[in-house]
Amino acid sequence: MSRRDRLKGLFDDTAQELAAANYEETSSRGSAGPVRTMALTLGRMEEESRAMQEALLSGERIVELDPDLIDSSFVRDRLADQPIDIEDELVQSIAENGQEVPILVRRHPADEDRYQIAYGHRRLQAVKLLGRKVQAIVRKLDDTDVVIAQGIENSARRNLSYIERAVFALNLELKGFERPVIMKALSTDKTELSKLLSVARAIPAEIVRSVGAAPGIGRRKWMALAQDWNGMTAARLAKLVGSEGFMAEESDRRFELLVAELARKEAKPEPTEYDWKPKSGAKIAGRIKSAGNSFTIALKTGDAPDFGAYISRRLDELYEAYRAGKLQAGE
Repeated sequence: MSRRDRLKGLFDDTAQELAAANYEETSSRGSAGPVRTMALTLGRMEEESRAMQEALLSGERIVELDPDLIDSSFVRDRLADQPIDIEDELVQSIAENGQEVPILVRRHPADEDRYQIAYGHRRLQAVKLLGRKVQAIVRKLDDTDVVIAQGIENSARRNLSYIERAVFALNLELKGFERPVIMKALSTDKTELSKLLSVARAIPAEIVRSVGAAPGIGRRKWMALAQDWNGMTAARLAKLVGSEGFMAEESDRRFELLVAELARKEAKPEPTEYDWKPKSGAKIAGRIKSAGNSFTIALKTGDAPDFGAYISRRLDELYEAYRAGKLQAGE
């Protein structure tokens, strides 16, 4: 195969994979969101095809690189790397026919002796597994180019799950990328991007990592969880997400266990009520009542008005002392 044909194949294959991926996504969901996503992605395919034609005309060449000199992107898009082994179809294809499509890399911005991959992560994994040199196009790319290339590749291989898209969007925003760039990288629009970011901000990162990619859990369920999330939610789930049984489940199942735990009604403690008198025998008495989320102290006789006013003036001080004690105890 000539160099020109192989370069052309890089984007021909991408176009076919993108079209197939978006057809499947639209068929399975049937909503307006994936239709917009497909239109945006196809637009990017046209842009990338034009870029390839420019590369062909400029005589851009393919080089062989040591896979160990190629680092992953500066921003993660997946919560966990996809496993690949010797039985993988891509590995077998490269073993039998060689690497027909090159990967796309740039010089590492922090180390001139290394490279950073922009496109072709699975091909790099496969070639590395086979112990071969990897064929690559080395192109001058800025951070925005790399991010957009990642988005194109994610459309061509297994799509990012909803929560992976949300986390990727937030990671890009935290690294200073503007909204138009993030929308292009994720093939989405302004409204959907806002929803993705709101979910990623609302749900703590440690909870997301514990659940994992959850490929079968879509936007509605993640948004519902994000809308109901609060400090009490996190405290209630701490024991569940830290258990061995939880981590032994598949990612989708872990999400469902999380939601089930939140839906479970906690048994309300029995109300307690009792009288209080100071040990010194002073002229004051109290009636104390605890019931669920309420706690009342009623003082009467003798020093009740003055002692009540004394406590009231020091409520802020007492509450801060209580909070400091909890923090010191690690609660």
